[in-house]
Amino acid sequence: MDHVLTLIAPPGALTPALVARARDALRALAAETGAAAWLGEAEAADIPFAGIAPDQASAAATAALSDAPVDAIAQGAADRRKRLLVADMDSTIVTSETLDELAAYAGLKEKIAEITRRSMNGELDFAAALRERVGMLKGLSVEALERTWEGTVLTPGAAVLVATMRAHGAFCCLASGGFTFFTGRVADRIGFDLHVSNTLLEEGGKLTGAVVEPIFDRDSKLATLKRLAAERGLPMAATLAVGDGANDLAMIQAAGLGVAYHAKPIVAAAARARVDRNDLHALLFAQGYARADFAAA
Repeated sequence: MDHVLTLIAPPGALTPALVARARDALRALAAETGAAAWLGEAEAADIPFAGIAPDQASAAATAALSDAPVDAIAQGAADRRKRLLVADMDSTIVTSETLDELAAYAGLKEKIAEITRRSMNGELDFAAALRERVGMLKGLSVEALERTWEGTVLTPGAAVLVATMRAHGAFCCLASGGFTFFTGRVADRIGFDLHVSNTLLEEGGKLTGAVVEPIFDRDSKLATLKRLAAERGLPMAATLAVGDGANDLAMIQAAGLGVAYHAKPIVAAAARARVDRNDLHALLFAQGYARADFAAA
């Protein structure tokens, strides 16, 4: 069969009854369905199918399992293991919005977080919103960057995702509309091959309220995905992109597997694959990795 539906749940939450319910929903639409194969006991399973489009399959399974903490991702069965990962950082690889947390040291967290929210929802131009927020931090001591970093938490599964993909030959890039101060540290901690983002300007130990131009934005993320694929001779089908905000949407839509991760409504509505109820281990299950295949972080 040429397609596969992957069901993913928190450990222990995916029961055989839930898998059967999803398979029954597929059988009502698909020309053919196969037996489920477990990728992780009570955690993830594949159901092969043929005869309907992936979005129909994922929608049917999601509707059938609406009362359960299960993400359903349907895609072509061939070449599921991607050879290029491009990942957003804030609210994806790390649990927070680092700019909002930095703003707390200037007493501006709520004000700046509201601008961030609107920007990530696609209500504001990303570059203009970034310039506005950074401008509000003019004069803030650079020591606040280090304190913000000390409180930054990695998303569960982030390190394992990168370690596993790299162990199987993938190139991993952290692409963020945030700042090199944070992306460099995250990349070093997890093992990303490359990080690209914006650079805050500072003078005399204080932020100047500006960033190096041009700003790394939505178009830059898409260009990075395409450039890295071309440099490695990879088709877009061999790429994985993940993020949560409007500035991630272009790369998510262009990638072979584009995942909206606990995403803003505008992103979740337009992405072909969503992870709403699980952590980043879900991206490995979606590629057909079994729990036993996961590399140590």
